[in-house]
Amino acid sequence: MPEVENGDVSLHYDLSGVADGSVLVLSNSLGSNLHMWDKVLPAFENSHRVLRYDMRGHGQSSVPEGPYDMEQLGGDVLYLLDHLGIERADVCGLSVGGMIAMWLGVHAPQRLHRIIFANTGARIGTVELWGQRIAMAQSAGMASLASFTLERWFTPPYRENHPDDMERIRAMVAATEVRGYVACCAALRDTDLRSAVAAIAAPSLVISGTHDPATPPSDGKALHSALRNSSYVELNASHLSAWERSEEFANAALTFLDGEQRHG
Repeated sequence: MPEVENGDVSLHYDLSGVADGSVLVLSNSLGSNLHMWDKVLPAFENSHRVLRYDMRGHGQSSVPEGPYDMEQLGGDVLYLLDHLGIERADVCGLSVGGMIAMWLGVHAPQRLHRIIFANTGARIGTVELWGQRIAMAQSAGMASLASFTLERWFTPPYRENHPDDMERIRAMVAATEVRGYVACCAALRDTDLRSAVAAIAAPSLVISGTHDPATPPSDGKALHSALRNSSYVELNASHLSAWERSEEFANAALTFLDGEQRHG
């Protein structure tokens, strides 16, 4: 898979799917890499040109010194679009990826067609929570944090019935570098977009997970209410709904994207 240099960071990305399809950018959650979209990727590739990437500090992208901020994380997406000659795209972001999509919707609206905000909020957690998470990562390491993450990302029945999936996700989280994880935690700690998202005019879909402890449905409903042109879907899932309820997630996303395409 290719990489591109953006100043102090090397960004790892993958472009797949229909060569002449509309571009759909997928932006990941904290502690994951572009493979967190594996369950929904085939459905998206059938009708779209899909751009996945590893957020700075994650996966095979490099780990520049932190802390990071949302302008850097959003700027990385814009740099990728520029590098690939993509003028406008649809964006689907989950968790911190959803906040990146919000930043883009506010600061680069001319680059977006439609936006999907999944398992996210305009303000995620508190300063105290992110301080605790940073301390946990620095003291216990990512292998220990991986087990904690699985409990928050998936419902107990899904964890019990899909041990192979759990091992794949555990390994993905454990492989994340502590410095990159901590630097992105700082971006979440310092970002509050609640007063900014009302400026987003792009057609939007908000997807929440009924059992999500990280970004509960109340966060998704608040975001939906703040957006001027949005719809709302709630799935029987925890935080990583694009994996746990991949078929329903893909169906909701494609219904929204294709419907908006048909009607302009």
